[in-house]
Amino acid sequence: MEIPSKYEPNRVEGHWYAYWMKHDFFSSKPDEREPYTIVIPPPNVTGVLHMGHMLNNTLQDVLIRRARLLGKNACWVPGMDHASIATEAKVVGKLREEGINKANLSREDFLKHAWDWTNNYGGVILQQLKKLGCSCDWDRTKFTMDDDMSASVIKVFVDLYNKGLIYRGYRMVNWDPEAKTTLSDEEVIYEERQGNLYYLAYAIEDSEEKVIIATTRPETILGDTAICINPNDERYRHLRGKKAIVPICNRVIPIIEDEYVDIEFGTGCLKVTPAHDENDKNLGDKHNLEVVDIFNEDATLNSFGLHYEGKDRFVVRKEISKELEEKGFLVKIEQHLNKVGTSERTKAVIEPRLSDQWFLKMEELAKPALEGVLKTNDIKFYPKKFDNTYRHWMEGIRDWNISRQLWWGQQIPAYYYGDGQDDFVVAETKEEALKMAQAKNPKIQESDLRQDPDVLDTWFSSWLWPMSVFGGILEPDNEEVNYYYPTNDLVTAPDIIFFWVARMIMSGYHYRGKKPFENVYFTGLVRDKQRRKMSKQLGNSPDALKLIEDFGADGVRVGLLLSSSAGNDIMFDETLCQQGANFANKIWNAFRLIKGWEVAEIEQPEASKIGIEWYTSKLNQTLAEIEDHFSKYRISDALMAIYKLVWDDFCSWLLEIVKPVYQQPIDKTTFDAVIQLFEENLKLLHPFMPFLTEEVWQHIAERTPENALIVAKWPEVGHADKSLISNFEFASEVISGVRTIRKEKNIPQKEALELFMLNTEKVSGQMNAIILKLANLSTLETVDSSLDGALTFRVKSNEYFIPMGGAIDVEAEIQKITEELNYTKGFLQSVQKKLSNERFVNNAPEQVVAIERKKAADAEAKIETLEKSLESLR
Repeated sequence: MEIPSKYEPNRVEGHWYAYWMKHDFFSSKPDEREPYTIVIPPPNVTGVLHMGHMLNNTLQDVLIRRARLLGKNACWVPGMDHASIATEAKVVGKLREEGINKANLSREDFLKHAWDWTNNYGGVILQQLKKLGCSCDWDRTKFTMDDDMSASVIKVFVDLYNKGLIYRGYRMVNWDPEAKTTLSDEEVIYEERQGNLYYLAYAIEDSEEKVIIATTRPETILGDTAICINPNDERYRHLRGKKAIVPICNRVIPIIEDEYVDIEFGTGCLKVTPAHDENDKNLGDKHNLEVVDIFNEDATLNSFGLHYEGKDRFVVRKEISKELEEKGFLVKIEQHLNKVGTSERTKAVIEPRLSDQWFLKMEELAKPALEGVLKTNDIKFYPKKFDNTYRHWMEGIRDWNISRQLWWGQQIPAYYYGDGQDDFVVAETKEEALKMAQAKNPKIQESDLRQDPDVLDTWFSSWLWPMSVFGGILEPDNEEVNYYYPTNDLVTAPDIIFFWVARMIMSGYHYRGKKPFENVYFTGLVRDKQRRKMSKQLGNSPDALKLIEDFGADGVRVGLLLSSSAGNDIMFDETLCQQGANFANKIWNAFRLIKGWEVAEIEQPEASKIGIEWYTSKLNQTLAEIEDHFSKYRISDALMAIYKLVWDDFCSWLLEIVKPVYQQPIDKTTFDAVIQLFEENLKLLHPFMPFLTEEVWQHIAERTPENALIVAKWPEVGHADKSLISNFEFASEVISGVRTIRKEKNIPQKEALELFMLNTEKVSGQMNAIILKLANLSTLETVDSSLDGALTFRVKSNEYFIPMGGAIDVEAEIQKITEELNYTKGFLQSVQKKLSNERFVNNAPEQVVAIERKKAADAEAKIETLEKSLESLR
């Protein structure tokens, strides 16, 4: 194949992805190999690719491609989440644009619209993941609303209900007035907001006296059913047994006593609104108070709101405060900072609301899940700091509100047949429900059954994901779940550790008696250079597909991973993608250089022989580092180790060492070795840069599909000769010293120089052939004493001399060295002054003092060398 002059990612990527798909490289079926399994954190069906997805899925692809190279049966299951709240909002919005109100549709008609929307617009993100190079087993793609997935959810609900773990209760829940559904505690985000504290005067019945109450929500006074005082508060003892009158609505309410009231907070009097505050509800239950709910489901006021009926709660807050002021009830207003609960999905301010809901008891489920992470170490979190986050939530876990007042999702399999509170049965099908209901009342007909209109929380389907994608709920002993479960690695963001990770662990232990995965790798959030979270509102979130178009998928993958470390937020900068693209070009140009050499059956030069031996050791040393990084999920560190190996050691050093003289051939022994080492590099790079590496691999030689890079063999760690590596590092400094002098003195590279050394370090001559070639030396000899009239430099305690010849202006050189010497002496003096200051030495951190001492030592060594250079010139 003809090798293009430059790497063209836009041409290459589509070609190789189609090739991998055609030859079924991503698919997995149970066999005799060790399985390696990842289940994708299913993105919302409404989603499009953003930077968080790019990072998360790049990491998963790195792990899955490496496992494939390691000879494991790599299975990466893709899929999507039906995202009840988000999807229903999209569908309702679309219908509204078409002039259709959801309230005017039957459930069946609405679901038809929802499925149409899902089929037309959903799942875009999975196609976009292909652009990134994700090697998912696309034949296994699952959707949480697939028939078998829904059947798994319903089966689990019925099972947990029959075990007494699911119950129906009238509770205070988090209500999203925009989505018109309940939310679990984990779906509520608390934000600090500046608000007001309103001091209101309530008249005491049959008295001229008034009592002052402080509230942040004056609109809720219309739902007040008591005033509470502390029985130990002497200020209000005279109010015992009396009644107060609620302003505006003039409802007469009792004054009750309870030690719950904090005497020191506010005025020491508390208004009790049982329908709109959880603590007030508890007080109301304890004292048998009336419950007055003033809100509709959209948080407008109902008939209890009197003349404010139909108005939004925040509008009423402004208007009622004016009315209270006009009528003399408003004593004063103070600014007040308080925490406001908002919906994770819609951003609407949450309302506490009383309603009948379904709950899952969590305490029993949490115990094995807590032990699996914190006691037995069955599941490992990376980084480990998230153990504490997990412990805090699991130890204080509350029952999970699993019902949602939506139509899109798995409908709760509870069937009502009468008017009584307990007149319902729970069954997987309506037919089973009818039999169960008839066992209680033989007269019941199918037409008498009414299925609960609510659906289950979306997380109630995704908590089964590692099992349900392999049919492990419907067929607990099937071949696939027995082979692939438990999965190996889960890559996810820490913000869903409670929503998803903890719940999957609970369901895994409960239903299979096993952990769902071995390791959880938590990524950080992707932020911009100013550390701001990326968002559409800030306009700081780049178009993911445009980045791929501009820098190539491999460039973006490298850019993301170079800025990422486990659990830490990453500061994304497009220049990192440019760095990734530059790296791709560096590899491509290295390949073109090698393939451009003429190969001949000639003797191998000594420099090439040593260079190949050195790089082989360096490769093995780096491979051991990479294995260690992968074992600790330091994926970015693994990439950086490979990056330095390829860019610095292979491209900058080895290729220079073996490069033949201009227009001369390279020996076949060296060429074959370089190609073989280049192929090892490509294997290491492939998980990170799949497209570029496959393109180069296929250009190196004609390959059958069985020999494609994607299914090649990951390199094994071999022997690394540490002395060889150390000797080369020393030699590279010698070469750099000569090159620095050439640059400073404008000596052309083609002009061969003589080099003499005082070998204080007792360095062997192992690398002399390489030094001679790369420094372009005619001579490299050891001397017993300094040479006069020579330019010098040091490497550790070794001193090197380059005789000047006639090409150097001695007077100019003396002047230059003198200036540098004076500057260095001045610098040393300033450092010594700092070190002689006892306050500095005693108070500065030890590391800072050590740095200053090193500066002094380096300056002293430089002064010695410069003085010797001056002496030799005079």
